[in-house]
Amino acid sequence: MKHLLSLHDWTSKDIETALELAAKLKKEQKAGIPHPLLAGKTLGMIFSKSSTRTRVSFEVGMYQLGGHALFLSSNDIQLGRGETIHDTAKVLSRYVDGIMIRTYKQEDVEALAEFGSIPIINGLTDLLHPCQVLADLLTIKEHFGSLKGKKLAYVGDGNNMAHSLLYGCVKCGMDVAVATPKAYACDATVVANAIEDAKEMGVSVLITEDPKEAVKNADVIYTDTWVSMGQEDQKEEKVKLFAPYQVNEELMAQANDGAIFLHCLPAYRGMEVTEGVIDGPQSLIFDEAENRLHAQKAVMVMTMGQK
Repeated sequence: MKHLLSLHDWTSKDIETALELAAKLKKEQKAGIPHPLLAGKTLGMIFSKSSTRTRVSFEVGMYQLGGHALFLSSNDIQLGRGETIHDTAKVLSRYVDGIMIRTYKQEDVEALAEFGSIPIINGLTDLLHPCQVLADLLTIKEHFGSLKGKKLAYVGDGNNMAHSLLYGCVKCGMDVAVATPKAYACDATVVANAIEDAKEMGVSVLITEDPKEAVKNADVIYTDTWVSMGQEDQKEEKVKLFAPYQVNEELMAQANDGAIFLHCLPAYRGMEVTEGVIDGPQSLIFDEAENRLHAQKAVMVMTMGQK
């Protein structure tokens, strides 16, 4: 059974297949060609963390695939009132054909996969955000025509986005540079895993505290909010610390000519990115947001479409 718990678990071929399928489904959807590949199937969507893009894209995606999406907030199910992951996984496996979960702990996603008997899709954890990165890779490939040989620079908090970009980009033959403050560096295990994958693919991983060093020769500049959900009490401290990591016109100028800007959204203009950058011609954030729909449809077909 195939899950999407982490892009580190997927092979380069898996990711390539997902991107090719996403592009095909996108083309068909734009042309009005139905593709009910998951007709009669139901996706259970567990949300411990709220989201605009994740809920809408998965729900619409299942509809377009001919299936049904069932929204389950922590207030709707007993998991939010103390029922174990083990029991929840066992019960939901009897009702639905797959589960997408957006939550805090990566361990909860892995436990669902361990105890359940249906595919599990990681819609986001504090550690990883693989679905977003598949959408990012699709966006980059659409723009440049290829991923191999390109360089992505991530500037900001060493969070779930930085982690999944490290995993996903190196497996697609991209160089990756990550610039974060020392106190908010990426998870050491994730970095070690990404470096090993990069060696196999013949690409490089750079971890630095210097944003200008990271963006040198970059084709893609990526950032994320400095204050993630649940960190609101750290806002004042983080805004001061991360000020040198703002993606602005000066920093974009250090990248390659024709470099693009990406952000997983929601964005806070004037904080992690200036309005001139996020609203400028180099910004592909809304193409990127749309591609959540197409990439996730590919993931659902690859995981839930198996007999």
